[in-house]
Amino acid sequence: MPRFRSALFAVLFIAMTAILPAQDDFGIPEGPQLPGTVWSANLTQFSDSAYRAEVEGLIRQFEDALGQRLIPGEKGKVGLKIYSDSGPGLATPIPLVQGVIHALMERGYEREDIFLVGLNTLRLRFTGFLPSLITGRTPFEGHPVFILESGEFYDPGWFYDSPLPSRFDPVFLADRPNEPEDRLEANRRSFLATPLFLEADFWINLPVYTDHPTLGVNGALVNATLWNASNTARFLTSPANAPAAVAEMSAIPELRQTWLFSIASLQHYQFIGGPAYNSLYTVSDREILLSADPVALDTLMLERINRHRQRWGFPIVSEEIRTLEFAEVLNVGSRSNLDERLVPVDG
Repeated sequence: MPRFRSALFAVLFIAMTAILPAQDDFGIPEGPQLPGTVWSANLTQFSDSAYRAEVEGLIRQFEDALGQRLIPGEKGKVGLKIYSDSGPGLATPIPLVQGVIHALMERGYEREDIFLVGLNTLRLRFTGFLPSLITGRTPFEGHPVFILESGEFYDPGWFYDSPLPSRFDPVFLADRPNEPEDRLEANRRSFLATPLFLEADFWINLPVYTDHPTLGVNGALVNATLWNASNTARFLTSPANAPAAVAEMSAIPELRQTWLFSIASLQHYQFIGGPAYNSLYTVSDREILLSADPVALDTLMLERINRHRQRWGFPIVSEEIRTLEFAEVLNVGSRSNLDERLVPVDG
């Protein structure tokens, strides 16, 4: 059975002396050679048509750099990992999701073969991704929506194994209440959302950006890892454990090989007090960013978040939070030469 053990807990000790080993020391292979560019498009307005045009332009640039068109492959499905966990006001914009879906359907995918993955039923409903209880309607009619907290989309054979125990009840303990050994073993595991990497040709990450007290920035890396697996709340109490968990999970080979790119709208993002939504500290820019490098995206947004914090008289995000550094060590992406790698695109 596939199993992914913790590697960076050793780094946490070594990092105290600012000595970081090469990624080969961890035995984690490099992911696919995807473009390291960060493409940026500007919206004229936050409308369906504007999103559709700019998303299409961004994806065309990605295809040109990749050297192939995103047409249906062997599995014939695509997953979209959306973000709704801060609730209304800070969810993945529906027009962005519809723009991505339109681009995929133009390339040959059927509506029922493009599925959405989210964490929590109530928040997905409040943010418009599940049918309204009043009207029974949804903008995503015909698209499967997989709700991770249901426990139906985790496979016991695919998990991230960490020695950090949980104070919360994991999904797979309910049917084994009298087996303490199984309870202890399962308490160390975070089960992965397998539809994204077992059932799809590829998947696309659609994060929303906020700051985070233990992770620094809540964005592309976190949406693909902690908000994409079970039993991860155990990491969030520690500014040492949480960055290591995010970095290690984002380096899982199967997850990386099918994670094609992340695309983020800056229609709404929050610079302090996150990830809980606070409208006083949200800002809006007319940009959409697309990149296969989540470390680059998160680094650019961390810089932007810090600029807003300084402008408002708040301290910048602590430099002791080393999520991006750890992810870079594991070859998930790079923080280097971002000015040269940021490329504007006309839709």
